[in-house]
Amino acid sequence: MKTILLVVLSLIGLQAVAQKPVRVALAGLSHGHVSWIFNRPDKKDVQLVGIYETNPELVARFIDRYKLDKGLFFTDLDNMLVQVKPDAVSAFGAISEHISIVRACAPKKIHVMVEKPLATTLTDAKEMQTLAQRYGIQILTNFETSWYASNQYVNTLVEQGKLGDIRKVMVNDGHEGPKEIGVSNEFFAILTDPAKNGAGALVDFGCYGANLMTWLLKGKRPTSVTAIIHQNKPAIYPKVDDEATIVLQYPQAQCIIQGSWNWSFARKDMEVYGNKGYAIAVNPTTIRQRLAKQSPEETIKIDPRPAPFTDPFSVLAEVVSGRMTLDKNDLYALPINVTVVEILTAAKESARLGKTVLLP
Repeated sequence: MKTILLVVLSLIGLQAVAQKPVRVALAGLSHGHVSWIFNRPDKKDVQLVGIYETNPELVARFIDRYKLDKGLFFTDLDNMLVQVKPDAVSAFGAISEHISIVRACAPKKIHVMVEKPLATTLTDAKEMQTLAQRYGIQILTNFETSWYASNQYVNTLVEQGKLGDIRKVMVNDGHEGPKEIGVSNEFFAILTDPAKNGAGALVDFGCYGANLMTWLLKGKRPTSVTAIIHQNKPAIYPKVDDEATIVLQYPQAQCIIQGSWNWSFARKDMEVYGNKGYAIAVNPTTIRQRLAKQSPEETIKIDPRPAPFTDPFSVLAEVVSGRMTLDKNDLYALPINVTVVEILTAAKESARLGKTVLLP
């Protein structure tokens, strides 16, 4: 009996260790999505141990809004990493700063999660990939559409052959515009700065389609990229595009990505057409599909994705703790997101030159 009790207590102890919260620090507070980590009090899978931010007004605002301990805050990234020793850092600043965060974290074996997209340049993306491989860290890229059960459902139809071979994909993403929806001044400054954001709507929302199409095609790169950008509202967005259409051409398929700050309402939907049927992810849990020529179109509702997939910090905790391994073709994974940056880089070049760019 004593032996059995010791075994049970040992198992309980191992389970407690396995479920120990992952120590997470934040790098930046200016990105509009940072509020997620402060609005999940029901989850205990991560412990916030430090926040790097150099803007004193932003620090004061977050301390007041979320009643945070002033001791959490640092104005030097390396100093924070040394003092609090996080397991992972989640970046919530300009996209152009992702590379410096990975440079600081990788040698210390600290994992990193960034908001989409991975980087503003392909050079930065490839360096991040090299650092991840050299130091054995995970670098995740968070896309809201990774949480959508509808996208997973459509991908399963593709894998099961129910749509046949993919011929055309249309991904529509965006909203009325950053100013129009009332983003913070700090976030607006990032989104409208071509150096910090990489571009305007082309990067902000074009990245979703590049991520989803690369995932649907199991990592395949397009043979060419064509992009057209425009400023419908130059008075508001004088330095960046607010309208972008990107066409990705593959040997037997085409993807049209429509990223815009001019939609009449916010949207993130995807249409996948094969030679046997089609499926449209209307929203996170609604799909319209037609799987045979003789059958009518039907609309189905499905449940949201199960835990941990509706919360990026839960995904981060599962990966960092070793309880979950990301497939190289996962929407969060590094290989796909390096390709996303390659596509966006080619799209910017295509728009600049006014012609199609061939990928090597």
